[in-house]
Formats: sequence, structure tokens, C-alpha cells
Amino acid sequence: MRMMLQIVLLIVSGPLLAFDHSGWNTLLAEHVAPLRGGVATAVDYAGMRRDQEQLDAYLESLSGVSIQGFKDFSRDEKLAFLINAYNAYTIKLILLEDTPDSIRDIGNFLSGPWDKEFIFLLGKARTLDELEHEMIRGNPDLLDPRIHFAVNCASIGCPALRPEAYTADNLEAQLEDSTRKFLSDKQRNRFNADKNALEVSKIFDWYEEDFENAAGSLAEYLLPYADKLGVPEEKRQLMKNDDITIRHLDYNWKLNKQ
Repeated sequence: MRMMLQIVLLIVSGPLLAFDHSGWNTLLAEHVAPLRGGVATAVDYAGMRRDQEQLDAYLESLSGVSIQGFKDFSRDEKLAFLINAYNAYTIKLILLEDTPDSIRDIGNFLSGPWDKEFIFLLGKARTLDELEHEMIRGNPDLLDPRIHFAVNCASIGCPALRPEAYTADNLEAQLEDSTRKFLSDKQRNRFNADKNALEVSKIFDWYEEDFENAAGSLAEYLLPYADKLGVPEEKRQLMKNDDITIRHLDYNWKLNKQ
């Protein structure tokens, strides 16, 4: 009897159960549609607006997590929590602004959408920039370059908003799948045989340091995805030697709406 009691106490005092992202998962499944075979997606913002009560309930559940509760999460639970929070609050921001043509239409010259302090998370008001650059990228334990293919800025140029919530149990597979799909999208990443150059998203320019720190150079980071990018076999040694021309494509900031 005493041993059974000790086991029960151990379970109760052990790590918290995984955070419940099912509400967000339902919204994504219902209002995010695949494009071009799934390498991109479009959001039904009108549908999200109709279900805004469910979105608000999910955001409230995120806001209800304490700093200590977050610290008790596993590494993957923390990262999934922050990615989902970023994406859900971005949707909320678009709805607050009555669905603009572009997220960059929000705010003004002095304060843009990413500076807007409308998020309440882990005990304080925060911005999208703080969430991405300080809480994720600024944390060496959480930074994974593939987060750049998971957080979504509500724009056509951005990697697809995944039509499911990120979860700790599936995080590795989800991050890798999102990366491969984005790099398979020839509208945003490709090898141009006529120009003998890799043409990739502006994301690889803005955050080049993250990719270099992970692999030594941007070309070396992209090398395992050479098949997705359509790089011929004879050009892959150039990537390995960091001797391939890389150009950055224009970024499409139009809203990723259906």
C-alpha cells in the first residue's frame, strides 16, 4: 500500500502533461488549405473570424501557462508551444485589423505589426518580434534553423502555415517535413540552370547567420536538400565547397488568404 502511494505521488509531482493544442489543431484543419501539392497553403480568414471564439479560447489557454509551468515543459514541448503561439497570435493580429491586404499594412512607419504589444504570454505583454527573436532564436536550447519554415508571417512568401498544430511528440518530423516542402516549392526556392545559380527565399538572406551556425555555410546547410531544390549532381560538390552562386528572390508580402 505504501509503495502504491509513493508511485501515485511520483506521478502527480512529475513533469506536467503535454500542453493541449487540440483547439488550434481543429482551427488549422478547418481553415488552412493546401496549394500546389502542399508546398504552400492558404488561410480562410473569414472562417477563422467566424470561429474567433474558439481562437480566443486557445489564446487564453496559452496565456494561462505560468513561467514555472513553461520551465517544466520538455525542450520539444517548449518549442512547439512557442511556434503555435506565434502562428495563432499572427492570425489574431490579422483578424484585429479586419484582414488587410498585407501584414505590413498594419501599424505605421515607427511601429509595425511585429512591434505591436498585443500578446500576453508567460506573465507579460509581448510582441511577435519578442516571441520569435528573443524567446525562440535568442534561446540556444530552442534555436533550430528549421523554425524559419514553421513560424508563419501571414504572407505568400512565407513558408506554409502547417494545417495542423505542432506537438512535442511529432516536432522533429513536422519541422523536417515543413522544411522539405518549402524547399520543394520552385516558386520560392530552385536551381536556375540558365543562370547556374541557386535562387532561394529572402529568408535565407535575413537569417543566414542561423544557417551558417548550424552547418558552416548556407550552401552546406542546403546541401542535404539538393534534390528538393533541383540541384544537378555535378553541382552539389560546389555546394559542399561553399562555391555555388546563391541569389535571393523577391519576397511576396501579400496576405496568404484563400
